[in-house]
Amino acid sequence: MKIPSRILLPILFALLCTVVLGIFLWWQLTESTLLFKNALSKPLSSAEDSPFAIDEISTTIDPKDKSLFYLRQGDLFAIRSDWQEAEEQYLLSLEAGGGLPALRKLAQVQLQRRNIAGVRDTIKKLKKAGARAEDILLLESIVMLRQGELVQANALLELSEDSPQKNYGIALLSIIEGNHEVAKEKLDLVVNGWEPVLRANARTLLSAYQEFSLFPESTNIHLITLLSRSLAQVNECELALPLLVQVTQLKNNYRDAWIVQGYCELVTERPEQSLASLEQAYTIDPRKSEIQYFLGRAYADMNEHQNAIRFYNYALVNGFLPASEVRLHIADSATKLGNKIQALQQYEILIKDSDSTLETFYNAIALYLDEGLKEKAYNASISANEKYPENAAAQELLGWAAMEAGHFEEAREALNKALEISPFLKSVEEKLKKLEEIEENNKKDQN
Repeated sequence: MKIPSRILLPILFALLCTVVLGIFLWWQLTESTLLFKNALSKPLSSAEDSPFAIDEISTTIDPKDKSLFYLRQGDLFAIRSDWQEAEEQYLLSLEAGGGLPALRKLAQVQLQRRNIAGVRDTIKKLKKAGARAEDILLLESIVMLRQGELVQANALLELSEDSPQKNYGIALLSIIEGNHEVAKEKLDLVVNGWEPVLRANARTLLSAYQEFSLFPESTNIHLITLLSRSLAQVNECELALPLLVQVTQLKNNYRDAWIVQGYCELVTERPEQSLASLEQAYTIDPRKSEIQYFLGRAYADMNEHQNAIRFYNYALVNGFLPASEVRLHIADSATKLGNKIQALQQYEILIKDSDSTLETFYNAIALYLDEGLKEKAYNASISANEKYPENAAAQELLGWAAMEAGHFEEAREALNKALEISPFLKSVEEKLKKLEEIEENNKKDQN
């Protein structure tokens, strides 16, 4: 019996919608943790008085303004979630007269490092420096939320004048308490407000609600996981972690919740707890490259570099992207284990990559020189200079490698040019001094 088209077509359309929705749901679950991997891109070498780890973002700041120089370095470390280095740079900026901008950024980093005493001290300094009342309000309320002082936070926020900071603080409080309608209402107000950073954060948090609305049959723990992921994206892991504990206690096999929890523990400097969470995720899905990468990071943070390399290699085999990120970490762990050959193997691949950074060139050149491969170091510095012309760090690299290889005139020219571009590089001044000493010793030997 032939089914009439007026009956058959709606049935086929309904089946098609079901298939499409199923595919979309699978894709959402598979891709959710990809949002985190770029945030874990920590620098792999110390940057005190050195620009090698922070060359990727151009800026229009006056290179002779020392406070802005350090502020920029701190921003770049913060982007990569290296809070310790970021804090050091913001403190240097503050010492150089960075004022309110440095204090605001210092407070944010101290929050990420769970240094509540430090944040409170910085808030006092912000008040003395004339910071906006609404900015102080948000900082004080976030400190209260992180300390579990929800009643006090609510009282403080309710008594304050209307502002995006107030609405954002109430939204965070409402998410913690499960008052999601209030949270969405306040986030909408923030999106339409005048504070650009909070506008972006509010959109990120609202995206969790929007994604959840696509799946009417989803449970509340799915919403909590989505919100936790969004909180992690706006650097509120301290608020996300208690929510994730609720999820994993109710559903111990929820892979994505364990991944987000492990990520949050990593970026808040809890490597042991992160390892435990990520091992749970690994038990559930041992082939997912993001879990393997995060496990490598957790082991590296615990100075278990052999295990770190093992999981980094698993991540490479299973297609983690960008592969250069994994290779950098393998090289770093190999260096810390004293396996310089393995590290150089990775760096030689990396410096040929079109996306190679000055940090990569620096690490490769340092290892070449350490192994006595001076001409290889010199050739690598030329490549770095060709890729990053008019860059102080690239000029310093060229000057350093040229000096070690005996090309003294080229070394002097490059180092002087580095100081012209960026006058605050003490490491360049030290290399110039070393160059003078080498040349004086050579003259004595000739005489």
